[in-house]
Formats: sequence, structure tokens, C-alpha cells
Amino acid sequence: MKIIAYYLPQYHPIKENDNWWGEGFTEWTNVGKAKKYFKNHDQPKVPKDLGYYDLRISSIRAKQAELAKEAGVDAFCYWHYWFGNGKRLLEMPFNEVLNSGEPNFPFCLGWANESWKSKVWDYNSSKRDITLIEQLYPGKEDYINHFYALLDAFKDKRYLRKEGKPIFVLYKPLLFGDVSEFMSIWNELSIKEGVSEGIYFIGHSDKEKDVELILDKGFNAVNIVRNGEYAHNPKLIKKIIWPTILYKFFKRPLKISYSLMIKYFVQDLEKRENIYPSIIPNWDHTPRSGRKGSVFYNSTPELFAKHVKDVFQVVKDKEEESQIIFLKSWNEWGEGNYMEPDLKFGKRYIKVLGDLKNNK
Repeated sequence: MKIIAYYLPQYHPIKENDNWWGEGFTEWTNVGKAKKYFKNHDQPKVPKDLGYYDLRISSIRAKQAELAKEAGVDAFCYWHYWFGNGKRLLEMPFNEVLNSGEPNFPFCLGWANESWKSKVWDYNSSKRDITLIEQLYPGKEDYINHFYALLDAFKDKRYLRKEGKPIFVLYKPLLFGDVSEFMSIWNELSIKEGVSEGIYFIGHSDKEKDVELILDKGFNAVNIVRNGEYAHNPKLIKKIIWPTILYKFFKRPLKISYSLMIKYFVQDLEKRENIYPSIIPNWDHTPRSGRKGSVFYNSTPELFAKHVKDVFQVVKDKEEESQIIFLKSWNEWGEGNYMEPDLKFGKRYIKVLGDLKNNK
């Protein structure tokens, strides 16, 4: 069994964020100014062991890897941003990992292929939803350049592989109309450059109805992330009518108990060999979205343990190499979606996952 944790690199300043939001903006900006929107709302979240860290500091990256090992995490999936025509953002942390050889911890890459909108990062400060930078797909030459920009990573001994092929995740596979040609080009280049007999492409999806569409494009597998089931699952929708009314008509965050949500986080579809489930420790989007956010309240280490056991149960009968689970996420603090220690629970989520993984 392998657990792959999604990893957000937005914990260091970049000139683009300085221009859009003010000097020094990082993910911590939203985390630190988070508000309580209802009684006993667990905000703001406060990091403990690592503090409000800066990913330019190598010792922080090393400590993250140590904590991930404690949690039974096998690899980080670093979110990677390529907007077309060679434009990249937030590449520094992964480049440092690649070029320094440290930490000596497995990794893969996930392409977060979507435009950045102002309300994604800071809903309350944005009166209009302005496109900050557009995701473009310029064509074959750009796909080739994109591959070669990542070639050293694919050849790195730490890069996680499946069936001998480097794993590469696409966040929004169905937004990329040319994705089948893109994958074909990368597979050819992988063979040409001696990387492997192609790339192992995983499509990310938050909707069950999209899974077959993604596989039909030529993806090897799909990671389904069910934190949005409250918008798609008819059975769940019937159970949250009142919270939905408060959200739509009374400007309240959509508030759903974590104990209810974990019943829908993993389902029978994930028993298929090439459909990979997700572990979701918590969710609270209000630091970014304010009253428009959604909150899974009262997540506890005990409920998290129940959820993890459900996920392990779903994958236990698969072939060993297909027992892949994604953890959403290692450090999405702006979405209340993280495993790193905080003041409320310390390392208890890490201990729960590590103990269950080691004793499965």
C-alpha cells in the first residue's frame, strides 16, 4: 500500500502574489486572518511544530518529510503550475528539492492546470472575480517544452513510479481538450529520453460521473476526491437541506458534520484496480472563501481513524501495486485540509494514520 500526499508549495513570497495581494502574501496570509462564522467554529487554525513556515528554508522541507514518514505517507505529490508558453509559478520549493537532493523522500508531480481567479485565493478582498493568470494550452511545441522542463525530475531516483512509469497527476483533466495528444507526446518523449515506457497518467476528479470520461481520454487511472459529495450525491443532498438553505439564502457557510461526510468519502467504485480513493482529514474553506466557504465541522482524530479504516478496507483486496491512496492534503492550511501539527490536536492525526498504516 502506498499513500501519496498532495503538497501545496504556496508558502513563500513571489512577485506575482506581491502584485496581486500585497507584499509578502503567502498561504499564511489567509490562514492568519481567518474568522469564526458560527459558535465553536474552529478558526483560525494555528500551526504548531513547524510554525508559520517559509519553504525557502531547507530544514522546514526536511522536517515535513520526517513528519510524513511518521504518518505512513510514502510520497509527496507536489502541485506544479505550468500556464503555457513556459510560464510557471511557485516552482521554487520543488526545484530546491530536486536540485539539492534533499529531502531524500519520494515524490511525484501533479499539474494544477486551471486559471487563477482572484476569488480562489481571497474571496472577501476581491469585489470581482478577476482572472489573475490564464491557463493556456498552446499546442505541441509547448507540450514538448513542458516535458523537457520536468525531465530531470522524471529521471530522479526519488520519483515515484507505477508499472515502472513516473506518476503524473492532472488536476482538471477534462478542461484540457487536447489532453489525449498531450499524453501521447509525453509517452513518446519518455521512451525517446530513456525515462520509461511512458508516463503513468492519473486524472484527478471530484465527480463520479466524470471517471469514465477521464479514462476514455487515455488516462491510466483516476484519483477520486469526494470532498464535494454534498453537491453531487442525491442521498447526501437530502440530509443537508437546512444547511443548504442557510448557505444559499442567509449568507452562512455551508456547515456539514465531518461524521456525516466520512460516510460518503469512499465508495464501492474505489474497489476497482485503477480508481484510487482519497483520505480527507478535514475541510474548512472559509479562510479563502469567507461566508461562501464550506466547513466539515467537528473533525477529530477518532473520526479520522474511522475514515482511514474505511479507505484501507476498500483497497485491501486489490493487487499490491494498485493499493494506492491519495491524501488530500498534507498542507492545504487555507482549506483547513492538512495533516501537519496544529495547536488543537498536535500530531494526533499523524499518529492515527501512521499507526493504522503500520498495523494494517
